[in-house]
Amino acid sequence: MSNRNTPDPSTPKSGSPPPAAEETKSDSPAPEKPDAANKDDPPKESSPPATEQAEDPGEESNSDEGPKEMTLDMSCFRKPGEKTFTQRSRLYVANISPDITEEEFIQLFAKYGKTEEVFINRERGFGLLRLETRILAEIAKAELDGTLVNNRPIRVRLASHGATLKVRNLLPVVTNELLEQAFSQFGPVERTIVITDDRGRPTGKGIIEFANKVAARKALERCTEGALLLTNTPCPVIVEPSEQFDEEDGLSEKILPKTPRYYKEREQQPRFAQPGTFEFEYASRWRALEEMEKHQKEQVDKNIREAKEKLEQELEAAKHEHQLMLMRQDLMRRQEELRRLEELRNQELQRRKQIEMRWVQL
Repeated sequence: MSNRNTPDPSTPKSGSPPPAAEETKSDSPAPEKPDAANKDDPPKESSPPATEQAEDPGEESNSDEGPKEMTLDMSCFRKPGEKTFTQRSRLYVANISPDITEEEFIQLFAKYGKTEEVFINRERGFGLLRLETRILAEIAKAELDGTLVNNRPIRVRLASHGATLKVRNLLPVVTNELLEQAFSQFGPVERTIVITDDRGRPTGKGIIEFANKVAARKALERCTEGALLLTNTPCPVIVEPSEQFDEEDGLSEKILPKTPRYYKEREQQPRFAQPGTFEFEYASRWRALEEMEKHQKEQVDKNIREAKEKLEQELEAAKHEHQLMLMRQDLMRRQEELRRLEELRNQELQRRKQIEMRWVQL
């Protein structure tokens, strides 16, 4: 029994190396299985080893640093039918360094695609340039506004469109395309918009953006002197210069000049005027003045609306009368033509009778 027990402890000793060998055997096929899998499965064949995977993050980090090259397709940032390099995609860059070069200025916007019409005024510290689309210009503005360039925070804004006209008195059948067709006679048009309300109903107003100021000035002069009709109804389009407003960035504290009036007006915080006080009395008078202005504008709008409705009724009656007059004139013309043909017929009959009488006499 003891002899049987003695070999028992020896068995683990003698058996200890074989498990190691088995472990090595079990370890050896482990790397061979992915190789076999790689041979069978092509997608897994592209998976790199651990050493190559360690190199991939570096390559990915390099690719992360590469958006400056902008490998994306620029057509992704272009709306269907949108024209490129228009004044809507022009940027105004303020507070630039006087010693900045044109190459450095263009390089700031290299990741946003191509640039055109680059202009730098080093004396006044600003620059202008155009990007391909409006969306790219908005992205560049959002990312670069306030960034440090040569230790100076630049200010990036969408430049105002100096060749924009405002039109009104448009009929409900006028569309963007019809506006562009009508105003292209004055010069190249970049964009035309018929303004609608939140339900898509036309408001009778629109915007026309020309490619240059010469075309806009020509359209304004011609439409002011004459009457441009867009449809069958003789309702002329009214053209006016468009005022430019900044409705996106507005006026911030950091750019507002700190004048004496600024400090005087800012002595008190925003508050509601208390009834019975000096502030409440004059605030009420201001409000009454605003209400009076609002009421008068509403009355004027009502009078103009009624006058337009009356003019439309008179126009319909005049068109009907004009059509009747044209029909009467056409009827008189046809009657005159019939009378003339009848006279010619009578003359021809008279001539034949005379010829017959001569033959009889002969």
